[in-house]
Amino acid sequence: MITVINLNASVDKRYEIEDITKGKVMRAKAVQNTAGGKGIHVANVATILGGNVVCTGFIGGKSGEFIEDNLKKMGIKGDFVKISGETRSCLAFITDDLVQTEILEPGPEVAEEELNEFLKKYDDLLEKSSVITASGSAPKNVPKGIYAALISKASKLGKKFLLDTSGELLLKGIEAKPFFIKPNKDELEMITGNSILSEKDILVQIDKLHSMGIPCVTVSLGKDGSLVGYKGNKYKVQVPKITAVNPVGSGDSLVGGFAAALERGYSIEDTLALAAACGTANALEKETGFIRKETAEKIMKEVKISKIQHS
Repeated sequence: MITVINLNASVDKRYEIEDITKGKVMRAKAVQNTAGGKGIHVANVATILGGNVVCTGFIGGKSGEFIEDNLKKMGIKGDFVKISGETRSCLAFITDDLVQTEILEPGPEVAEEELNEFLKKYDDLLEKSSVITASGSAPKNVPKGIYAALISKASKLGKKFLLDTSGELLLKGIEAKPFFIKPNKDELEMITGNSILSEKDILVQIDKLHSMGIPCVTVSLGKDGSLVGYKGNKYKVQVPKITAVNPVGSGDSLVGGFAAALERGYSIEDTLALAAACGTANALEKETGFIRKETAEKIMKEVKISKIQHS
């Protein structure tokens, strides 16, 4: 089973508008409300691929009910802690030039007893899981070491933990040695304290993260694919050229594909290929954090994985 942790779920509101002008009244041409949060995108992709997935975290209020209803329609099993606060909303404005502007609410406050209820639920889910993923931010009052604590519990039971977050949550999280992280260039510089000017610099920093006890590190190169370190080996992952419709959520889709491949027991090469294919397939869809299984499987055959040497 794959347990997907989405601590700070949201109702995602997507507005299509002509342009954004400060101080003016603007009318949307189209509006879309969906269940959101990076983890929910991960869960959606892993579920579409046929994975046995449970999504957990905190939800509350009418927004939380909306998310629960949407997850059921998406075929995703949810096992959330209900909190007294209201689940946040996140706004995305897509202008005619295809630029996306986002406003992300911070999220509700979580009481101590609600956090303790989640930790107990996590222990129960952990027993049944082979793969755990955690994505995104945390609500108010949740300690910055939350992911580190969850990773430590998973490691003691030999479960693979995939971490995709940023800032202090990431810095504290990597101290607990997750199985997988996917920092971007800025996050890699933050973690290691070193400037990155080339692909060779990325490979050097991947080695440093391996020496810290993190088996798998994926660093995106955007349209050029990614560089991956896995247990000392390095790989260049190249995806086919596409015309992107909406690349938002491609990183989450990659994590969903990676988790599904791990659950299936794929080789590292096939795991990287499926993950990259899911990230690419997401960019071909208007909906964020969504893929078509047949599209991902077709792209997987076109992904090039090459082992690289560096000194």
